[in-house]
Amino acid sequence: MNDSIVKKMVNRYQNSKISEQTKIREILQQTALLGLKRQGFFEKAAFYGGTALRILYGLDRFSEDLDFTLLQPDPAFDFTPFLDGVRKELAAFGFEMEVAQKIKTMETSVISAFMKMNTIKLYLAIGEEKKSKSINHNETIQIKLEVDIDPPSYFRVEEHIVLNPTSFYVSTLHRSDLFAGKMHAILYRAWKGRVKGRDWYDLIWYIKNNVPLGLRYLEECMRQTKNLESNKSLTRDRLMEMLRSKIQGIDWESAKADMRSFIADPERLDIWSSQFFSDLIQHLLIEDLT
Repeated sequence: MNDSIVKKMVNRYQNSKISEQTKIREILQQTALLGLKRQGFFEKAAFYGGTALRILYGLDRFSEDLDFTLLQPDPAFDFTPFLDGVRKELAAFGFEMEVAQKIKTMETSVISAFMKMNTIKLYLAIGEEKKSKSINHNETIQIKLEVDIDPPSYFRVEEHIVLNPTSFYVSTLHRSDLFAGKMHAILYRAWKGRVKGRDWYDLIWYIKNNVPLGLRYLEECMRQTKNLESNKSLTRDRLMEMLRSKIQGIDWESAKADMRSFIADPERLDIWSSQFFSDLIQHLLIEDLT
């Protein structure tokens, strides 16, 4: 195991309030990205979603999964060699993880895989012997990787640096298109009848950071999911109308409950309400492509 690098990654969290499992999860996520990079994955795909915001832009909430989109639709895409690269990279750092693609039980455009390892072994791998003694022997840490193999036809890609375990570049969506993808999730995500509070937390981040929303990419996402007719276009007024309607139908206590384990200071959620988000979206910026 490359002890010195892993120790440095662990030491980054010395003054942090995050849990030990979150610390380990983020180390594993970044190591997996390095494995994908070395296999040439980012020549075919881009990193997006909440974990991309966390790792690339410093979003102050924690995230569980690694989400990617192919740069071009490819129904025959083979994830296997890239997962092999992830497995080898993790092993090089002392993480003997199971990395396997999930067998599909229904036809979707998303390929899923999982990284999984016994939690005690993970603690031992990062030199946390004392903390490992309080863990259930059967407990595991699991990270899901998902790749959209049939992406919408319009988005922009840029390079962004990841600093750990070593410095390297990954492809990611332009921030305005990342925002558009998140907005599509806010409007249409079906999440087992519950509210994904993390989507709304990310909305706050985008608006507070003055990131303009990429309306063209949002249009393409909506057309692909049959939420916008091919001969129609999306305007800011129409988007605001849909957002206001969505906000009024949200169970904000459920949204807060989803978020609490992902931030160090849950009291920041106290302000969440229909009124708060209705006021917030008045500050939403739309990208000007003229």
